Amino acid sequence: MSSSVLAASNVHKSFGELVVVKDVSLNLNEGEFVSLVGKSGCGKTTLLSLLSTLELPTSGAVTLCDTDIINASEEELALFRRANIGFIFQSFHLIPTLTAWENVAVPLFPEPMEQRARREKAVALLDQMQLGHRLEHLPGSLSGGEKQRVAIARALVNNPRIIFADEPTGNLDSQTGQAIMEILRKVNREQNVTVLMVTHDMELAKNADHTLNMHDGVLQ
Repeated sequence: MSSSVLAASNVHKSFGELVVVKDVSLNLNEGEFVSLVGKSGCGKTTLLSLLSTLELPTSGAVTLCDTDIINASEEELALFRRANIGFIFQSFHLIPTLTAWENVAVPLFPEPMEQRARREKAVALLDQMQLGHRLEHLPGSLSGGEKQRVAIARALVNNPRIIFADEPTGNLDSQTGQAIMEILRKVNREQNVTVLMVTHDMELAKNADHTLNMHDGVLQ
């Protein structure tokens, strides 16, 4: 029986009088791949931020990987994210002065590891992404699809229980985007990593086990 990885109850987010997320409740089990779809401005990215500890809700409760993230301190959240969460963003967020393998290894630097061990782990993941020939390349010399594969490897380097992906194919052409989706789906199935993905592309959303629709801050 699958265990719950993410449980949210009556999550609400407002900025002054502007309500962005309205009383959202949901539950994700271990190993699920769920897409969150909706038009631009509907609140889906804000909801992803609330569920992934990047922002705190105005009200409501969020339990992630058996941890009450609402009442955790910033230091506790930082340690929690490093141990449990992988992030994939539309804009890649790679460090331009670091090579591909160094970007993947960044989350490992707080860990008590030798540099050789960090490199070996990063290289192994990049090999899985078919980027073994691009280890020493800087992001500026990589294609969009290659950058996103580096970002996926970085998201996996700490063996997360859940990956939050915000429009991971938004800056890619359709063919490359579908290739990235296949990688995410493979990771989800083979490593049993839960994935919550925000997308506006209904075709890509079909890759998920379940699709949640958001409209004007309400989960439908």
